[in-house]
Amino acid sequence: MVSDHEQLHLKVSNAKSNAAVSCFPGARVLDVVRRLPTVLRHRGDPGTVILHVGTNDTSARRSEVLKEHFRTLLDTARRLTHARLLISGPMPTYRRGSQPFSRLYALHCWLRDWCSASGVGYVDNWRVFGNVQPSSTETGFTPCPSHSSRVL
Repeated sequence: MVSDHEQLHLKVSNAKSNAAVSCFPGARVLDVVRRLPTVLRHRGDPGTVILHVGTNDTSARRSEVLKEHFRTLLDTARRLTHARLLISGPMPTYRRGSQPFSRLYALHCWLRDWCSASGVGYVDNWRVFGNVQPSSTETGFTPCPSHSSRVL
């Protein structure tokens, strides 16, 4: 797994596994793009690569630029490895206010749909870590229309 700060203390529990976690606190998508060649070179060719990044990028409020950065990340990963690729979506953050929450949710919706269209697996952390379906009255936004019943 290649990750920003959120996975810093993740431990691989299967001792027989060839799994490893490479964590770069504060990393943005392009930071991971730059570090990915070195990470993959030191880890060999794994069977699966999970990329968890993007939360740190949402504060810039440049969603179209962020989408292009994810495209670059996927292109780079595909060029560097034949491993199965998974994008791990953002985790809900309720304590940062409604605007950051809304930006993360929009990123989640876009990533989920884009990964499906791109043939890449998507880890739906919103479904895993979210407890309540957000409503427009609570957060100021409505769930993305496609798959909204499956989001949480």
